[in-house]
Amino acid sequence: MNNYDEAIQVMTERFGKDSLISVATIENNRPFVRTVDGYYEDGAFYAVTYALSNKMRQIKSNPEVAVCGEWFTGHGTGENLGHVRDERNAAIMAKLREAFAAWYGNGHVNEDDPNTCILRIHLTNGVLFNNGTKYKIDLVNLTAS
Repeated sequence: MNNYDEAIQVMTERFGKDSLISVATIENNRPFVRTVDGYYEDGAFYAVTYALSNKMRQIKSNPEVAVCGEWFTGHGTGENLGHVRDERNAAIMAKLREAFAAWYGNGHVNEDDPNTCILRIHLTNGVLFNNGTKYKIDLVNLTAS
């Protein structure tokens, strides 16, 4: 297994479930950071959020974001995938509902609200630490050193 495959395997094991991640955005040259419940799959983090939130407004204006999680930091592009019940989102929403099952149905999320949406952060690069190994991951060129 090469370094890239190892790094992606660690990312999937570590973040392919409900994981707290920090998401940083920029507005007026000022950074804003918040913690969200995230789920990682195929080079992207996903979160269920509110389309009218500050983070989504900031991402709409400037989609460049930074993320930080358990021994991982990275950069990517944020995007609103639309309403959680949009049929185009059915496959990823099934995974998100399962990953977030411990809290998802307790009143925190209102799927009837048309502004409840999915944030996808498509990663471009990152640094991951695992058991003494440092991986510099390039998710554009699919390499790691």
